Amino acid sequence: MRRDFVIGATIALALSIPQCDGMAGSLPKPTKVTAPAGTYTADKAHTSLIFRVNHMGFSNFTGRLSHVDIQLQFDPAHPAQSKVDATIDPLSLETDNPPAHFLDELHGPSWLDAAKFPAITFHSTRVVLTGSNTARITGDFTLHGETHPIVLNAKFNGGYSGSPMDPHGRVGFSLRGSFKRSGFGMGAWVPKPGTTFGVGDVIEVAIESELGGPAWTPKKSSTGE
Repeated sequence: MRRDFVIGATIALALSIPQCDGMAGSLPKPTKVTAPAGTYTADKAHTSLIFRVNHMGFSNFTGRLSHVDIQLQFDPAHPAQSKVDATIDPLSLETDNPPAHFLDELHGPSWLDAAKFPAITFHSTRVVLTGSNTARITGDFTLHGETHPIVLNAKFNGGYSGSPMDPHGRVGFSLRGSFKRSGFGMGAWVPKPGTTFGVGDVIEVAIESELGGPAWTPKKSSTGE
């Protein structure tokens, strides 16, 4: 009878432990920061979006999108409740040494079709902590007029409330993710199964961003000065 009681208590205890993405164990504790809760927007001088796609199996072709707007509702005490929205201008796509008319083709109907779909957007729907300063962010991604969920793996790089030379809260993040472009209606030149002849289906994305937030309030000295 005592054995049954112990087994039952053990099961009850296991069921009472919070679950993290289907795995048993205590939830990660977020890194403590002095950056205040509130609305943060991307510092465009310190924000970049790089993408890579396989080119015929010979290289990972790399480009960037230079016009990226990000708004973050940040809650350092409850980071899983934070929300992020991003808007990207497809006409801001840039590559190194593009051949004549190459960018026009990428902006055109066979690829981004930027005239018809002038914005690429991401709206977060769920944030799951995976460590003290890491998380998985699921969101609705709209590209080429189609919306599907994607996942970004985020790393929180730090934050503070501000300083005399930077008088507002600041936080920084690194994000990585990938998606299949054919799922968004851009299947041009996807290699046939078993080959690499063409342009790969999987797009890898890397985002680095610093974001500015609420105004900094200097602490008053003990003398009131």
